[in-house]
Amino acid sequence: MKPTVYICRQMPEDVVAPLRDQYEVRMWESASEAVPRDVLMKEAASADALWTVISDQIDEEILDAAAELKLIVNMAVGYNNIDVKAANARGIIVTNTPDVLTETTADLAFALLMATARDLIGAENTLREGRWTSWEPLGFTGTDVYGATLGIVGMGRIGEAVMRRAKGFDMDVLYHNRSRKSEMEDMYGCRYAELSDLLASSDFVLILVPFNEETKGMIGEKELAQMKESGILINVARGGIVDEDALFDALRTKKIHAAGLDVFETEPVPLDHPLLTLPNLTVLPHIGSATVKTRKAMMKRNVEALQAFARGEEPNHQVQG
Repeated sequence: MKPTVYICRQMPEDVVAPLRDQYEVRMWESASEAVPRDVLMKEAASADALWTVISDQIDEEILDAAAELKLIVNMAVGYNNIDVKAANARGIIVTNTPDVLTETTADLAFALLMATARDLIGAENTLREGRWTSWEPLGFTGTDVYGATLGIVGMGRIGEAVMRRAKGFDMDVLYHNRSRKSEMEDMYGCRYAELSDLLASSDFVLILVPFNEETKGMIGEKELAQMKESGILINVARGGIVDEDALFDALRTKKIHAAGLDVFETEPVPLDHPLLTLPNLTVLPHIGSATVKTRKAMMKRNVEALQAFARGEEPNHQVQG
């Protein structure tokens, strides 16, 4: 008998078709709505493999119900939606999709930085709502990006890609990372800084660290207080890295100038979330990797892992808890 894969979102048929020779394919009916928890529990109970996305929470309860499960492929680089340690303890392989979304996510990070700096969404809404009545000497004025100081918290592949873009805007780039990258400093002229120094010196602070127990809540009240009053915070990593209550207070009281978020602690973000009431916040619905080319490349990574597993081979891009 073929092994069974349950796909937690509706994927394009041209992507799924290559799996049908090797797997009994079952798939959730919607691409835009999350598979309900009870359905996921039921499907996981008889699946040999799961194909998940970042909003599918695979915890011990799901894993305990999934007696036959041997593989989870996650359509993301980050995998904080999966209890990888618990999965590995049960002999379940977990894979992700590295390398294929670096440049796309860097594009989005820089686009969100610029949109927040110039309040492009607020300006557009003013026009669309008929509130633009005349040119004003100081109307719609924002913050300069060219020549500003950018502080990157987390200098991995995406951080390096953003830095290359920032250099095109003649930005002075500081970075904070678990380890220094001297060769990169020599190549690009960026400078390592302790987190407190980076926060105090940067006009823009970009969060790019992975989400884990060490980084959870790492940008809180104390860290936001260390930023310039004119400072702008950008987060395209994971929502739980920034304390949202502290950020709301910092934006409301103008302790920092503005923020741009592509990620939230709870996603989709509730419409009554206090942050959404603030005019100095630019928000996006977690679209860092959202181009057709990149999303198809991520799907291909997942399909390759599933195909390798069905052939009895070790899938690439395994992650460990």
